[in-house]
Amino acid sequence: MRNKPVYSIDSVDHALRLAVLLRQEGPLRVTEAAQRLGVARSTAHRLLAMLVYREFAVQDEDRRYVAGPVLRPVAEEPVVNLREVALPHLRELVRRCGETVNLTVLDGADVRFVASVECDRVLRVGDREGRLLPARLTSGGLAILGARDEEDLTPFCAEDTDLPVVRRAVRKVRREGFAINDQRTEAGVTAVGRALRDAAGKPVAAVSIAMPTARYDRTRLPEWVALLTATASAIERTLGLDTTQGGR
Repeated sequence: MRNKPVYSIDSVDHALRLAVLLRQEGPLRVTEAAQRLGVARSTAHRLLAMLVYREFAVQDEDRRYVAGPVLRPVAEEPVVNLREVALPHLRELVRRCGETVNLTVLDGADVRFVASVECDRVLRVGDREGRLLPARLTSGGLAILGARDEEDLTPFCAEDTDLPVVRRAVRKVRREGFAINDQRTEAGVTAVGRALRDAAGKPVAAVSIAMPTARYDRTRLPEWVALLTATASAIERTLGLDTTQGGR
């Protein structure tokens, strides 16, 4: 579990959040950066200037800020479009299920949380945006692995002893169409994940519902899976990913 430091430094936190945004979403203007952080435009400008100074960011010909040489791109294409398209559907999913929901993409052997929408319950799973976790342990990661054609799971295993466990988990996902993370990444947190696919059936991301384990009720699993499936389909339609031809 990540706890905010008692003596946190807001300026450092803002700069690190900007670095994550540039890495995973692509170009940002000063006004956009200010809106995302909830700070004044002048503050965002100073933060971006420091990122440029340390080569975490550079400015392109349109005066937008983009990831600099220090930041490795998260993928061949920014995920900003996926995030923007998915957010309204994620908010609707939160409204319907009453729990926090996340959007994740593969990043090497990990999954990166590119969007989180928290529910308003007092006891809830917090914002995970920008966080990296092993794909083999998370519901979203396993959902993506289960939807892939590739059989070699070795790159996703920390050691050889992980491979049989991961293989069993992936086979289960292929049978059932969803994945469960029951406290594998964080004590007291359970999540259910479903893959997002393109028109050819290739997984591009995953949507997950995360809840305190105390509220996890297996009898509600069909309801949650149905909501995840509906949300994934809605995002795919909005993105123009017609899965009716590729199938699931």
